[in-house]
Amino acid sequence: MISQKEYTKRRKKFAKKLEDNSVAVLYSAKYKTRSNDTEYPFRQESNFYYLSGFREDNAALVFVKSKGSAKTILFVQKKDETLELWSGKRVGEIQAKTIFDVDEVYTSDMFEQKILELLKGKNMLYFDFASKDERINNLKDKAKAIVSHKDIMSLIGYMRLIKSPSEIMMIQDALEITKKAHHEVMKLKKTGKKEYELQAEIEYIFKKNGAYSDAYTSIVACANAANTLHYIENVASLVEGELILIDAGCELEYYASDITRTIPVNGKFSQAQKELYEMVLDVECEVIKMVKPGVKRSALQAKAVKLLCKGMLKLGILKGSLENNIKKEKYKKYYPHGIGHWMGLDVHDQCPYKYENGDEIPLMSGMVLTIEPGIYIDKDDKKVPKKYRGIGIRIEDDILVTKDGHQNLSQGIVKSVKEIQRLKLSNNS
Repeated sequence: MISQKEYTKRRKKFAKKLEDNSVAVLYSAKYKTRSNDTEYPFRQESNFYYLSGFREDNAALVFVKSKGSAKTILFVQKKDETLELWSGKRVGEIQAKTIFDVDEVYTSDMFEQKILELLKGKNMLYFDFASKDERINNLKDKAKAIVSHKDIMSLIGYMRLIKSPSEIMMIQDALEITKKAHHEVMKLKKTGKKEYELQAEIEYIFKKNGAYSDAYTSIVACANAANTLHYIENVASLVEGELILIDAGCELEYYASDITRTIPVNGKFSQAQKELYEMVLDVECEVIKMVKPGVKRSALQAKAVKLLCKGMLKLGILKGSLENNIKKEKYKKYYPHGIGHWMGLDVHDQCPYKYENGDEIPLMSGMVLTIEPGIYIDKDDKKVPKKYRGIGIRIEDDILVTKDGHQNLSQGIVKSVKEIQRLKLSNNS
């Protein structure tokens, strides 16, 4: 769990970054309608949660900066016995002031009145430029006198790049649950089952171990389905002799995990599958070795591309010279994505990859990113040796950048051919 002291520290750090005579506004998430009068499960807006730790809807967090000092104001849903009968207890104004270390707390029905007072005479307004929330447009209408606006993400995004020890522990705990799920499906007898049966097993283990949900829609893709990068139908049968690409991670206390493993349906890799798999695994291991402060993600991507091209040339998947394949990006037919992404409160964390001047942000201690090379060969690709057609492989781990190098936070999730086959055999004995 993240302590209230840490949330207070974040708010103070954020407030220091604000210009004098400014106001910054963050809104909570809103319930989203599933159909008619039913709703999807509520999930708090990540930036609002990062600075408040508050999990309710119909809320707002406001910062007011004046002459070097700042105050924070939290707006929360008013206590209402009738509404609480249907939707659950609310913290309310009085208790919120006790729990959350903010300067002032008001009920949300006071927001329209108070924000006009807070905006009066200010020169700068901060809000989320990317938000499609109609409350942002309403805020801008009220702040027409303020002509200078800044994107709140330009401040929070940089803060979220560096994880605190508590955040790293949350990610590690999420990965422990994800490890249990991946290992369990590796052990299962899979032939004849449906992809959704493995998905159900994975997500049952997530819930059973206290995870809020999956961190993203699980991918369970057998055979050629693995060559659709965001395949989420998960309805096909698991066929003897084929591989299954499983991209699944849980979300625990709002923090994500993101793991991909590719395993054989029957527990044993064929020779062709093994050749492709070990090529991708070797690339992943070599790229992970590079992770340390000062290294740029573009360098990791370049290394992955070079090694994958070398491997594909060796196996007859690509033709010609290494230099020409890289220059003309012929590899993109089989490796179309990047080497990885930031991870934290969101599985694809809302953090910048470049500074405002356009320069790439190098890796720094405390960052968490995924490393996930892959190869995807469609079953109808006649330019590739027949034995490799219809195989899709991705291997993904979650890596922490440390002061002296890196730590593979998901190292305990097996991924070598021997480990995967041994785990399956151990369940048969």
